[in-house]
Amino acid sequence: MTRVAPRLAALLAGHFAGSLPVQLRAWDGSEAGPKAAPVVVLRSPRALRRLLWQPGELGLAQAYIAGELDIDGDLADGLSRVWRSVREHGPAPGSPGPRQLARMAVTALRLGALGPRPPAPGAPRARLRGTLHSTVRDRAAISHHYDLSNDWYALLLDETMAYSCGYWTRPADPSYGPADAQRDKLELVCRKLGLRPGARLLDVGCGWGSLALHAAREHQSKVTAVTLSREQHAFVAARVQELGLSDQVEVQLRHYRYIEGGGYDAVSAIEMGEHVGDAEYPAFAARLHALLRPGGRVLVQQMSRGAAAPGGGAFIASYIAPDMHMRPLGETVGLLEAGGLEVRSVESLREHYARTIAAWHRTLEARWGEFVALAGEPTARVWRLYLAGAGLAFTERRMGVDQILAVRPTPEGESGLPATPYDWYARDGGR
Repeated sequence: MTRVAPRLAALLAGHFAGSLPVQLRAWDGSEAGPKAAPVVVLRSPRALRRLLWQPGELGLAQAYIAGELDIDGDLADGLSRVWRSVREHGPAPGSPGPRQLARMAVTALRLGALGPRPPAPGAPRARLRGTLHSTVRDRAAISHHYDLSNDWYALLLDETMAYSCGYWTRPADPSYGPADAQRDKLELVCRKLGLRPGARLLDVGCGWGSLALHAAREHQSKVTAVTLSREQHAFVAARVQELGLSDQVEVQLRHYRYIEGGGYDAVSAIEMGEHVGDAEYPAFAARLHALLRPGGRVLVQQMSRGAAAPGGGAFIASYIAPDMHMRPLGETVGLLEAGGLEVRSVESLREHYARTIAAWHRTLEARWGEFVALAGEPTARVWRLYLAGAGLAFTERRMGVDQILAVRPTPEGESGLPATPYDWYARDGGR
């Protein structure tokens, strides 16, 4: 009788320059690989067949989403070991040659893995059409991720409904949680922007309104909140009415290119610049400059990647955030300055994002049954894989996130910024 796991381990060893970083357990109960490693469970020949039809990251992700492949143990640890093996030893040199391809085909035949292409897993996959970063395509890309449902995000996030990196000022305090970190982040943004009663804030990509509502309630600012997501627009509009803030907060459903007016005292873009696109970013930076009054401030909180990995990968592009583009931090700073802005402060929040994502992941696991009931198990598995991988990327410094504060100087070159940033971080200031 053919023992499946050893045969698969022999095949997979050719894809790693070092030893196999995980243990394998196949559908026949056989095992192979290092005993102390996380166990990758292949539940049926269909998992292998899917990888033959779709080699690489996307095939593995689809097998996981479909439940044909699983991890017995810590999912993030398994992903980390694979990344570490590639970093330490490099990928296997070159593409498989004719002999190796023939060997793979024979093994797949003996294991019963050959056959028609398996159907796509049940989770919705982004299938966008039209010109890249046209208004219609951008709306579809945003809708794919953010219109999953307001109920889903209300279950995943804390009561602030802030879907961005928190600012963990007291991480060792057991009474301090995700909502506290988000409120501290919102307050930090408002202080950096110098908000005051009557100040006009434009929040581009407002999400579920956490910053807009905080700026209006805590700083008495006048806020224009803009989103492309219909679900978010409906949610924020309802919250504005519920809180009696209609005189202070206006919510608009529109693309950033079509924001009207200008002369804002402050502009914020909290983790929406990743959706702008590479070719479009210079125009985006110029638009931020044009929307500000001279002496006004802009705060961009944005994720970054290394020069060799500008996007999110095939899985992220297909199931999470299609058309997203990230670049090294320095390039974004250069683009903002080329748009006429003067960058005055950059603060890394990378470790803060690892903590934030870990909190979301804990919620997902603790309330797994509710997430499955809302959107089905394949979608819940997409998010389990997404959060495990994203948290790991920030922990291992493959991704970063930064707050970039810039100003539109006056014609005389004045920035209007205080001499020191002390007030941004003072515990009792601005509250």
